[in-house]
Amino acid sequence: MATVAIIDYGMGNLHSISKALQHVAIDTKVVVTNDPKQILAADRVVFPGVGAIGDCMLALNASGLADVIRTVIQTKPLLGICLGMQALLSVSEENNGVKCLNVFAGQVQHFPKPLIDANGERLKIPHMGWNQVKQQSHPLWTQIPDNSRFYFVHSYYAIPTESTCIAATSEYHEMFCCALIKKNVFAVQFHPEKSQTVGLQLLQNFLSWDGLIK
Repeated sequence: MATVAIIDYGMGNLHSISKALQHVAIDTKVVVTNDPKQILAADRVVFPGVGAIGDCMLALNASGLADVIRTVIQTKPLLGICLGMQALLSVSEENNGVKCLNVFAGQVQHFPKPLIDANGERLKIPHMGWNQVKQQSHPLWTQIPDNSRFYFVHSYYAIPTESTCIAATSEYHEMFCCALIKKNVFAVQFHPEKSQTVGLQLLQNFLSWDGLIK
């Protein structure tokens, strides 16, 4: 039986993502773990996260899981979620500037203050709620209609250096990158585990993805 490991580094709603994966897993065992051996032995890996990037990188570096993630991305499919996506960039301006994993060249920035829409209305930060996602072709969007709505909770957003790694965009005042792809790594700013049918479909697609872009 195939195994998907959810990385437990002390940050993230692991219960929600675990339950969502278990719901769609057919021939896959779901394991929540901080054990490098279990993570490296899994067929697929999920890297979730909520909270501050400074605490995230401190926990990853102190536990050795930062190096485990770097190894994972060389060998098997990895799905980053929310803070797990932001941590894959080069640097974040949060917490006075934090060096991240540098899987994707680029930076993470806070939404502008104040954030005003086209009608002159002030938009709330954090960006919280359902928002349309404009896809770029990729196997993880299989059976998910373009412009489907996914659930977001974030104050910071990714700005990748290379536009070719953008797998999807969304709009909050302006268009921003909400999904990244690089070989066998797929990462999303939104929460698929909280996004009902389309989110479950994305997770199911991940469990059947071989890490290749067809």
